[in-house]
Amino acid sequence: MIEALHYEFMRNALYAGLLASVACGLVGVYVVVKRVVFISGGIAHASFGGIGIGYFLGLNPILGAMVFSLASALGMGWVSKKTRLPEDTAIGILWALGMALGIIFISLAPGYSPDLFSYLFGSILTVSLPDLILMLILDAIIVAVVLALYKAFLALSFDEEFGTVVGVPALPLYLLLLCLVALTVVVLIRVVGIILVIALLTLPAAIARQFSHSLGKMMALAVIIGAAFTMSGLWLSYELDLASGATIILVAGGTFLLSILYKNIVRRRTQARA
Repeated sequence: MIEALHYEFMRNALYAGLLASVACGLVGVYVVVKRVVFISGGIAHASFGGIGIGYFLGLNPILGAMVFSLASALGMGWVSKKTRLPEDTAIGILWALGMALGIIFISLAPGYSPDLFSYLFGSILTVSLPDLILMLILDAIIVAVVLALYKAFLALSFDEEFGTVVGVPALPLYLLLLCLVALTVVVLIRVVGIILVIALLTLPAAIARQFSHSLGKMMALAVIIGAAFTMSGLWLSYELDLASGATIILVAGGTFLLSILYKNIVRRRTQARA
């Protein structure tokens, strides 16, 4: 792996993985604790509509995905909170509409879209310097918002009703949280793709939650775990000549299963001693 870092594309891939780990570590904890995994998946898949529009208009597809995912996040959040339509139904409808719009606009775009596959399943080895700069900017926004509103998000995540009673603006904060999810989706698209975004967004946080009950510690641990997944996944994909994004997710999934097994063993031993 060390010799592979002599290549610029491998160094860019490593930097992209580390930047993605920051975003998925911070926001992923809120997603897992708040139990909005399904709506996060809806935002991720709906962002494909923005990619299609970007292709059709001749713009950067990632910028199109960012605008569309933010709009989808606000739409899903508002519909789920302010209408009688069941939340899973609203998410499913917007999820499907986003994907359908993406397919339609890509089919209408002139020419051939050779890198479309990379947006669906990720292509971390093709990350460029402008991609890294955009990921760094989005990471900075995410970190700034989380630090500024940490206590408010804490109340929203663990006891929304109590937070509302003490004056926490629950709906605006919820919509802002979904916007952070949307920005995280954009950060992760180039790493693992739209289809696999939800896995990298939730697995590090789900593992961290098994070993800590403090939100801050969960975030720190999730960032470290996410970085370990991306680096080990990159190394394995290089050594075994496998798809990088899928390998990262397989490493994350395998580690999650091992963590569950470990916690069960520890729990049984504790119960036996008691």
